[in-house]
This record gives sequence, structure tokens and C-alpha cells, in this order.
Amino acid sequence: MPPHAVLAEPAAAGAAHAASALSFVLNCLAGPEEARARIETVRRVMDEDGRPYRLHVIDAGHALPDTVGEAAGWAARHDGALVAAGGDGTLNAVAAAALRVGCPMGVVPQGTFNYFARANGIPTDAEAALRGLLSSRPTPVQVGLVNGRVFLVNASLGLYPQLLLDREAFKKQHGRSRVNAALAALGTILRRHRYWTLELDLGDRETVVRTATLFVGNNALQLEQVGLPQADAVARGALAAVMVRPVGRLAMLGLALRGALGTLGEAPHVIDFAFRRLTVRPATRPRVRAVRVAIDGEVLTLAAPLTFEVGPRPLLLLRPGGDATA
Repeated sequence: MPPHAVLAEPAAAGAAHAASALSFVLNCLAGPEEARARIETVRRVMDEDGRPYRLHVIDAGHALPDTVGEAAGWAARHDGALVAAGGDGTLNAVAAAALRVGCPMGVVPQGTFNYFARANGIPTDAEAALRGLLSSRPTPVQVGLVNGRVFLVNASLGLYPQLLLDREAFKKQHGRSRVNAALAALGTILRRHRYWTLELDLGDRETVVRTATLFVGNNALQLEQVGLPQADAVARGALAAVMVRPVGRLAMLGLALRGALGTLGEAPHVIDFAFRRLTVRPATRPRVRAVRVAIDGEVLTLAAPLTFEVGPRPLLLLRPGGDATA
């Protein structure tokens, strides 16, 4: 049976399970052996549970947008949940689809840092996450938007998107690990980088800032780890903006070290504030029409200006120990 085929829906699945059908999106681009192990783990755990499910696999022949769309349609038709098994990019695409069709979302994390899963109490071990998923309850979770596109963890422009591109290239050469991610980031920081002059509109006030990067966070765990005082913004229903005033390369390296030590918020060159809606215009002549933006680890180009805001509707996340929703 090819990995993208429908798995049998067990005859033992009764009416009590009908509303708990799970539609899985598995990112299997990392390699055939890892893909086979992931599929076997999902199959074994789900067959033991007995509820209806289906696997939708992202591989060389099945692109992410088409696969996620198919999986979301199946979840909606079966009054079920859409489950992402992958890294930040997969989680982002699945979250957007779950919001679009109005179904809950589950997570089986497979990324490097797994901030979204860890912040929501989801185990990073695949089998533990699967078993926890089976007893989880839908809980409203805040999402961020940039020009209408969902982000779960962060969105940014400037230095951070370049860091992600460099990190991906480095990982392709040297493998995926936190050490390699840190080495790639070090190389990016030590190179000469562009400074942006940004016009910021917060609704009740406007300001102009010159910075190497604008980072918008929607994950308290990530913000806490680098030591930013706006880490509680997410719990208060807001997003956190972080910028760095112009500094030399050695000072930028010092800021990176502060981030690693969890003291970035104490640095005099860091600007951070909480907001619910922020419009950003690059102050250039002629006006910049498009900006490279990183969204949950994926880099793409969006039309300027950029509007960052708290999503009007929460994501219903299947979270261990979560509260049932209406």
C-alpha cells in the first residue's frame, strides 16, 4: 500500500468515535526510512484506538498545499480533526486549513525546536504525542496574522528571514541539529547586513524606527527563552514586537549571546512592545512594493505595507488537559 493511500477505517469504530475522526498530514520529505517509521507508528496507535482515521502524506509526488487541502476536506466531511505531523511549516499550513474549515487541529511535532508544541504541553516524542492526542480536548489558542496569513510562532522581516535562508542552506550541507542551526546563525550575524527604516502605525500612535530586523512573536516560550519582558503578551491576547537599533557586528554578536543566555531584554539596543495590530511601511524612495518575510520558519514575499495582528478567531487545538469548547 502506498503511504498516501486511505488506511482502513476499522469496523470496530462505533458511533461514539464518529465525531473523533482524525485526518493526518504527515511530512515525509526527510527520507523513506523516517517516513515508514512515522506511518507505522501512526497506524499502530490508531488501530489500537479503533477510531476512523486517514493518512495524507507530503512527499515528492504530493505537494503540501494539495495534501493539506485534501486532508482538511476529509476532516470536515467526517466531523473530525486535522492533525499535523511535521515541522513548523507543516503546522502552519495545517493550522490555516483548520481555521478555514472550522475544525480542531492536533499536533505530532517533528521539528527542531517545536516551540508551538512545547508551549502547549504537547510531547515532542511522536508516540507520546499521538497517545496524548487521543484524550485531548479542543482548547482555543491565539494565532497571529500578517497580511492575512496565519503564524503560530513568529513572523519577521529583515535579518531574521536571511538567517533562516542561511540556516537551511547550512543544514543541507551539514545536517539538521541545534548546533548546526546555531553555527549558521553565527555566520549570518557576522556578515554585513541591511538596515531598514520602518514607519510603524499602531493605530493610536505612529513612529519611525531604523533596525536590522523586526521580529513579531506569538509564542511565550520562545520569548521567555531569550529573556524578553513581553513574553506575557500572548497570554494577554497580544503579540510582541522586537527590534534592534543599528549596531556593529560585534555588538550584534553580543546581542545573540544575550539571547542564548536569556538576557536579551536587558540589552540597551533592543526595542520591544506589545500590540494587537501593527502596520509596517518601509520608508524608502521609491516605495518598496514587496518584502521578504519569514513566517513560522518559511520565507516568502508579501506585498507592502505589512499588517501584523491578532487573529479574530482562535485555533481550536487538541491540547492535553485542555478545556472543552462549545
